[in-house]
Formats: sequence, structure tokens, C-alpha cells
Amino acid sequence: MEVIDFSKSNSILNKFMSEMRDANIQCDQMRFRRNMERTGEIMAYEISKRLEYETVSVQTPLGTATTNVPCEDVVLATVFRAGLPFHQGFHNYFDHCQNGFVSAHRDYTGETSFDVKIEYLASPCIDGKTLILVDPMLATGTSMYLTYQALLTKGTPKAIHIASVIASVQGVEYMKDKLAGTDCTIWCAAIDDKLNEHSYIVPGLGDAGDLSFGEK
Repeated sequence: MEVIDFSKSNSILNKFMSEMRDANIQCDQMRFRRNMERTGEIMAYEISKRLEYETVSVQTPLGTATTNVPCEDVVLATVFRAGLPFHQGFHNYFDHCQNGFVSAHRDYTGETSFDVKIEYLASPCIDGKTLILVDPMLATGTSMYLTYQALLTKGTPKAIHIASVIASVQGVEYMKDKLAGTDCTIWCAAIDDKLNEHSYIVPGLGDAGDLSFGEK
């Protein structure tokens, strides 16, 4: 399984990341959402390079042009609510894809202990298709994996791309273990070293849902 960490190379994405992490800038909800969206757009472009292509002919006003276009059936799935701006960035580029949505949230059983609950699923059939599963934060990996399991009730994808803005080392290792043997690639704008006692990524950026839409 391949893991791609965009922070290991220099690109404009690092600028967007620095603004999303910066406590003095991230309080601007509109800018935070737009940076989430732009991060999704950049990742969508990179993932598009891994798809299968076919050659098509296009009639122009002056002649005929040929070009290679993606020919895979893509399903873009996201986790409510934090994933919505990130999802929009992907959808700006994969504008003809089908879309799936899953509600996953932490149900706290103590100050630092919790279960992850899946309460809603709306998805097309994913059987034999390319699944792009996006969620801004890959912390423990539990929410992402349970979301993936919920989507499997709609079929088995031929390939999986998991995309996160920030992941923890623990979350990445968890997903690598759970999805071992599948055709899966993990894409991260950055991978941080640890989780705190509340299982939030450190240094991370805080609660992506609250920063996008206000406190719950």
C-alpha cells in the first residue's frame, strides 16, 4: 500500500496548509473552507494521474482534436460534516462522478474514551468502481475504517483512494493494517507524529468541522 505525504515536497499546497493550521488565520471560516476546498482540488488532480484513460476525438470549429480522458467510474465519498468543503474540492475536478455520504461521529463514553457511530449512509453502488474516500482528519483511523465498511454494503470497489488533509502516524498504520491486501493508496497533505489523550492529532489544526461551520 502506497502512502503519499505531500508535505515532503515543496508546493503551493504547503501555503494553504500553513494557513489552515495558523490559529490567527483559521478563525476566518470562509478562508478555512476555501483552503480545505483548494487542498481537495490539488489532491484530485494528483489522483487523476492514477486513473485509466481512453482516447477520444473532439470536433472543434476548425477540425478534430484527440485527447486522453479518464474512463473509470469514480465514486467520491465523504464523512459528514467536516468533510464537506474538502469533498467540494474533489467534486470541482471530478464533476461527473457519483457521490456518497456517511455520517460518523464520536460517542463519548468517558472523558477520553469513545465509540464511533455510523448513523447515515447515502451512496450509489460502488461495485467494481474506483472509490475516493475523503475526510480531513485521519486520527485513530476508526471513523475512516467504519465508513469504508459501511460503504462496502454498496459493493466492492476495484481500487480505493483515501485522502486526508492531516493524518497521524497511528491512523495511517491502522488503515494500512485494516486494508492490507486491497488496491489502496493513502494521500495526505501532512502526517503528524502523535495523538493526544483525547485522540486529536498533534500539532494538527483543531476541529475541522467547527472551523468550517462554527462550534457545535
